[in-house]
Amino acid sequence: MIPITLLLEPAVVRFYAHIAALTGLPLEQVLSDALFKLAGELSLESLKSEESIL
Repeated sequence: MIPITLLLEPAVVRFYAHIAALTGLPLEQVLSDALFKLAGELSLESLKSEESIL
């Protein structure tokens, strides 16, 4: 894994810290999972957009 530094708004950190506390996972893991899921969703949306153009 490659470490990355992100600058986040305090409210965003509070939200994901709350999720981390509820799930018992480290904040970094929750943020990583959320970004990975978003990347997948955006990829699928992009593929659907390409299909509708063709």
